[in-house]
Amino acid sequence: MTDDDQYRMDPRGRGGRRGGDETIAQPLPVRRPRPAARPQGGAGDSTRMMPSGPRGGAQQPAARPASGRPYADPHGGGRGYDGGGYDGGRGYDGGGYDRPPNRPEQPQRPAGRAPRRRRRWPRVLAAFVVIVGLWAGLLLWAGLAAWHKVARVDAIPTGDQPAAGKGTNVLLVGSDSRAGLTSAQAKALRTGGSNITGSRTDSIMVLHMPDSGEPTLVSIPRDTYVQIPGHRANKINAAFSYGPQVLVQTVENVTGLRIEHYMEIGFGGFAGIVDSVGGVRMCLPKAMDDTYAHINLPAGCQNLSGANALGYVRSRHVDATSDLARVKRQREFLAALTKKVASPGNLLVPWRLKNVGESGAQGLAVENGMHSWTALRILWTLKKIGNGGNSVQVPIANAAYPTSAGEAVLWDKTKAAALFDALNHDRSPDVAP
Repeated sequence: MTDDDQYRMDPRGRGGRRGGDETIAQPLPVRRPRPAARPQGGAGDSTRMMPSGPRGGAQQPAARPASGRPYADPHGGGRGYDGGGYDGGRGYDGGGYDRPPNRPEQPQRPAGRAPRRRRRWPRVLAAFVVIVGLWAGLLLWAGLAAWHKVARVDAIPTGDQPAAGKGTNVLLVGSDSRAGLTSAQAKALRTGGSNITGSRTDSIMVLHMPDSGEPTLVSIPRDTYVQIPGHRANKINAAFSYGPQVLVQTVENVTGLRIEHYMEIGFGGFAGIVDSVGGVRMCLPKAMDDTYAHINLPAGCQNLSGANALGYVRSRHVDATSDLARVKRQREFLAALTKKVASPGNLLVPWRLKNVGESGAQGLAVENGMHSWTALRILWTLKKIGNGGNSVQVPIANAAYPTSAGEAVLWDKTKAAALFDALNHDRSPDVAP
């Protein structure tokens, strides 16, 4: 048997020999020639062979892609249109079957770049600015609507005044004026007839607004015996009957403080503010039954309405110290009232601000030229009195000093001078509350 016969009879079909030399000849790889690309746009090139399935499947003629790129035989390297081929299940353009061959090629987004999203924050910011602007405009409208109803008076003296010290001093006066009250309102508040003329004051206070440090509210007893400029010596509340300017001059002379601002509130304005904020909660250490002030209040914590609050700050016949106990209650109530008035629920809600402001404006008077921002600053400073500020009264030497005008209050001159000197230099006063 020849070597050729032995090769053909090899049952393994590998072309080797039995026994002896076991060397096996490996078939050489055959690389199929790659057909030349057809010219783009040439004649007779309207269709091409398209593979209809996996490699080696039936071939179907397909329209030439619109891009006009040369076609390569799928069997020559497994390439299809644009060199994408069908290796690994790829289709046209090497990107699978995502794009049909007749659709124009779309620009590709650079790798690694996230898709651009429409930013919404400019619209949200613009809407927020519009809402805040509208809200601020309503607050301004509500505040100015009330401020324009406030009365103006000539209160600051035009002549010589004490030298200005540190901080700002405001004279606060509570009067028994019935201005703005109807007969029905005067009856409800039990203040007597609305036709009563003239006015007196039951409370006189100096609010010191420092440049730095805590504010101080000082009560001046209404029966303080003083010399009234242009008039004889009398109780200080008598100076109010000659007009606001005379009262300011009197306070400046006895304190040495320069008064920059003046604010006065009558019965109607006081009760109106209290009712507009829903009453003020006060805790009474003992019951108060005063027929002169038209109140009969039990001991304990309770919410005082406008009428009861008015009687509470006016009452002077239920305490042994009379006017001295009353001025203490007045400071306590004023701090509680302004704290509630200046709450966010009243100042930041336009319709509530308008209601509170117009209720207070009914009996409020300020000096000519006071700006609305100054009034707001005074309100905010009074709020601080209830949150750690100083609330004191002028030191007293004799609460029953005999005078031609009856029993009056005589100050302790040394301690009083120290108190007002401390305020003039923005120092906290060292006196008993």
